[in-house]
Amino acid sequence: MITVKAPGKLYIAGEYAVVERGFPAIIVALDQFVTATIAPSETVGSIVSKQYQENSIVWRRQGDAMVFDNRDNPFHYILSAISLTETYAHEAGRELGVYHLGINSELDSADGKKYGLGSSAAVTVATVKALCQFYQLPMDKSKLFKLAAIAHLSVQGNGSLGDIAASVYGGWIAYHSFDRQWLQSQRQKSTLSDLLAMDWPDLQIELLTPPSDLRLVIGWTGSPASTSHLVDKVAMSKAKERHEYQTFLHESKDCLKRMIAGFHANDLAAIQAELRHNRRLLQGLSAFSHVTIETPILKKMITIAEAAGAAAKTSGAGGGDCGIVLIDRAINPQAMLQQWAHEGIERLNLKVHNVDDAPLSQA
Repeated sequence: MITVKAPGKLYIAGEYAVVERGFPAIIVALDQFVTATIAPSETVGSIVSKQYQENSIVWRRQGDAMVFDNRDNPFHYILSAISLTETYAHEAGRELGVYHLGINSELDSADGKKYGLGSSAAVTVATVKALCQFYQLPMDKSKLFKLAAIAHLSVQGNGSLGDIAASVYGGWIAYHSFDRQWLQSQRQKSTLSDLLAMDWPDLQIELLTPPSDLRLVIGWTGSPASTSHLVDKVAMSKAKERHEYQTFLHESKDCLKRMIAGFHANDLAAIQAELRHNRRLLQGLSAFSHVTIETPILKKMITIAEAAGAAAKTSGAGGGDCGIVLIDRAINPQAMLQQWAHEGIERLNLKVHNVDDAPLSQA
C-alpha cells in the first residue's frame, strides 16, 4: 500500500491581489494533513473518505475510463486529480489500473468544523502524489504543483493556487501567481507532459526562512467562510472600481516586496510593519468592494493581539475562518490567548510544516 500526506496552509499576506498574474503572497504550510492511501485491486476500485463515508464511490475500469456506480458525490477535486494524473500516466505509456483510494483529512475537526486550512488543495495534492507513486511516474515538486494546480483550477475556476504551492513545497513560501489565461490556451494545444515541462509565465515559488524570534499564532473565529465566493465578489467589483482596484494591486505588490525583503534580512519588525500595512490595504479593498473581509470577531481578535505587542490580520479571503498573529518569541502570549478564549476565539495549536527535498517518485 502507498501512503502519502499533503499539509494544509494559511495565507500570511497578499490575499486577493495574488489572484492576478505575477502578484505575490506569503503563505505557510501547517502540520495538519490530508492523507491518501492507494492499493491495487483486481476488478472493482473504490474512493473512500473518512469524512464522507456515506458517499464512498465504487468504480470499474472500462478501457481507460473510470465508470462509477454512483455519480452524486462530494469528491470533485479527487476525481479531477485522478483524471489529470491518469492522463499524464497514459501519455507516459503506463497501463491504467484499478485501485482502492482512501482519503483522510485532519484539516477539519472531528465534529465537522471547517478551519479554512486549504483542505481542497491538500486533497488534490495528496491524490496526485499517491497516483504518481502508484503508476511510478517521475515527479518533482514543480510537476506536482502544476498537475495539482490544473486539477484544482478545473473544479474551482478561480483563485491563485497559492494553497496548492504551500501544500507541495511546505514551510514559508513567497508565491507569485501564474498567467491562468495562458494556461487555458496552452491546454488546448499541448500534451499534459509538455505542459508540465514548460516554464509557466509569471510563476515564482521561493522558500523563505523566518527570523528565529518570529512566533506564528493562529486564532479561529468559529465562523467558516467560502474563499471562492468572496473572490468572485471582489472580481465583480474590480470592473466598477478600476482605479481603486489597480491602486490596491500595486500597493499590495510593494508591501509584499518589502515583507519578503524582511524575511531575507531576518528582520521581524519590518515583517510586522508590512503585515499591518497589508491589513490596511485589505480594509480599503473591503470598503470599495463592499465585501466583508474583517468580521467583527476577527477585528476583536486582531485588536487583542495588537495590544499584546503583536502584529495581526485576517488570513486568506477573510469573512470568517482564521486570523494570524506574528509575535516576538520574547513576549508571553498567555494573556492574549486568555482574552481570545473569553471572546470565543480558539487558538489552533499548529506548527509550520517543512517538506523534505527527497524525490517524490521516480520512474
